[in-house]
Amino acid sequence: MNQSPLLPLREELAAVTPYGAPQLEVEARLNVNENPYSPSPEMVADIAKAVARVGAGLNRYPDRDFVELRQALADYLLLECGHSFPVQHIWAANGSNEVMAQLLGAYAGPGRIVLGTEHSYSMYPEYVRGAHSRYVTVPRQSDFNVDLTVLTGALQDLRPSVLLLANPNNPTGTVITEADLKQILQVAQQTGPIIDGESTATVVVIDEAYGEFRDSGQPSALALLEKFPHLAVSRTMSKSFGMAGLRLGYLVAAKTIIYDIMRVRLPYHLSALTQAAAIAALSHASEQLDQLAQLRKRRDKLASWLAAQGYVVPKTQANFVLFGPFENRHKVFNDLLERGVLIREVGPTGFLRVSIGSEREDQAFRAALEEATK
Repeated sequence: MNQSPLLPLREELAAVTPYGAPQLEVEARLNVNENPYSPSPEMVADIAKAVARVGAGLNRYPDRDFVELRQALADYLLLECGHSFPVQHIWAANGSNEVMAQLLGAYAGPGRIVLGTEHSYSMYPEYVRGAHSRYVTVPRQSDFNVDLTVLTGALQDLRPSVLLLANPNNPTGTVITEADLKQILQVAQQTGPIIDGESTATVVVIDEAYGEFRDSGQPSALALLEKFPHLAVSRTMSKSFGMAGLRLGYLVAAKTIIYDIMRVRLPYHLSALTQAAAIAALSHASEQLDQLAQLRKRRDKLASWLAAQGYVVPKTQANFVLFGPFENRHKVFNDLLERGVLIREVGPTGFLRVSIGSEREDQAFRAALEEATK
């Protein structure tokens, strides 16, 4: 074979390694915040029927604007949080990853800044790099909550085109109160880049990938959309519906934001099979929400147990728990892995994150942690 020629890789990618959390077959895989429960047999049957129905038409392109799916998502949101949205305010893509890429494709770009916070989702810098923008983070408070003064100050000083906030935050599980969100949104109305001599808004993206796991009484940012048209709320079916393998993320925002995304989306980006499977899964929303209630109870029990062992455990409203600190978290991670339990080294120095699994997996984690740290 001839020697491969040198390829023109972008210079800024030379030191980058591909993203990838470990995918290992172990007794308890608790590292990527998956829903531990497989779809019900009834949901699987409905998905199979739906996919079979569209199979005969796969020689044709899918519905480019997937109106039926958007309506199904609207129906789900009305059930889940009581807010009604027309389909023109809803968008979907192949996972919330693609939703984020489309948002940044529309509003970021060379010479622009995207603002975030430290100790947040590890993919945000990757999204921003892909948009040829600069990612700037501000510190959180010692309890891992957002520092409102620092954040709003950075908005005014840096004039970012986009603000990325995970709520609940990954990996800490902490949330931003509605009052603080309102203040952030009010400030952000005039803190975007100056274009043709005029101030623009910073597009505030609230990433609610774990939104359905929030405590009762903690409102979704969806409640603020009518008042703040520069707000965009991102969600996913990966966690709440146990559909990580489906790759379906979605966005709720003002029609102007949806239209701007359509300027940069690739045509026919959602396959007919994905659309059919998602619609079928959404018809089982009630049973999925009942299941999430049980996961929240087990999350709270695990968090209480970890706190009782003497660990620092931030108040979490997601489907995972951050705990620590450890003098050598990598050793603890490896000791757990040797016992068949895979968790995640991520977030603040010295801390580890564990996803909520099945009852059997949760118990395996507790037993392994006790053995590894005694």
